[in-house]
Amino acid sequence: MNKPIPEPIDPAQVTDLAKGVIQRDRFPYLATIDGNRPRVRPVSPVRTDGFIVYVANLRSYHKTVEIEANPNVELCYLDEKHDQVRISGVAESVTDRSLLQEIWDANPLMRQYLGSIDNPQLIVYRIVPSQVRFMREWALEYHDVALE
Repeated sequence: MNKPIPEPIDPAQVTDLAKGVIQRDRFPYLATIDGNRPRVRPVSPVRTDGFIVYVANLRSYHKTVEIEANPNVELCYLDEKHDQVRISGVAESVTDRSLLQEIWDANPLMRQYLGSIDNPQLIVYRIVPSQVRFMREWALEYHDVALE
């Protein structure tokens, strides 16, 4: 079997290619650290601004404890062509009421599930990237994406 040859990538298009993968993958995987063990689970972002990603969570979930102990996380997006984007960064709790209201208003499933923006279980994390990388399927080579 011959090794697949990936399409060449124009460095000027890396940012747009990465944003396309993010748009196509509704359920990226979030990696956290639980003591000395990595933990990975699918999440459903409630907002994305460029490469800043917002993830809703419940305070009772174990990933809340993990993120409080170590806020360094990574999101991995994968599209139908197996192109991949990895966003490494720090998760921080959103406290800005107007931003929370925008997120709340834009997410009917969150409203249905939690009932009120004042539900004490609700926590929204903003994942601020320190590194974004794009990889074309089978290329086995990451391209750094310029942070905006």
